[in-house]
Amino acid sequence: MIAVTQVVDQASVSIYDQPNVRSEISRGLIIFLGVSKTDSEKDVDKLVSKIIKLRVFADAEKKMNLDIQAERGEILLISQFTLLGDVKRGNRPDFFLAADKTLAIKLYQLFADKLTKEGLTIKTGFFAEHMKIETSLNGPITIILDSNKL
Repeated sequence: MIAVTQVVDQASVSIYDQPNVRSEISRGLIIFLGVSKTDSEKDVDKLVSKIIKLRVFADAEKKMNLDIQAERGEILLISQFTLLGDVKRGNRPDFFLAADKTLAIKLYQLFADKLTKEGLTIKTGFFAEHMKIETSLNGPITIILDSNKL
């Protein structure tokens, strides 16, 4: 499981051809989550544990010392199977490693639920939809987390 995590001042997502169907957050994190076919609840737990403790927000001395809870930030969680695209054999990505829709939805929802249980405000994207994503990155601060490397 891969989570590309970025600090944002604001972020929003809508279904591409339905701009009124929208999720948005103010200051916090946008997380792009890629689920592989070998992922399980164990991978969800590893990433959730790391993300809630990730010190990427500035303290009073402008040092990255605060986590999402101390910042009182929100999270916009977006499913993104393309994070598992493999281009070793050509220029067109192969998504062989990506989870099937059933597993991906299950683990994506579990991920969101576990973050919510930590007391965080979670907004989500729209699974299997073509989305338009707008962000105002802060920093920029981007951390790539891979559950196989934690």
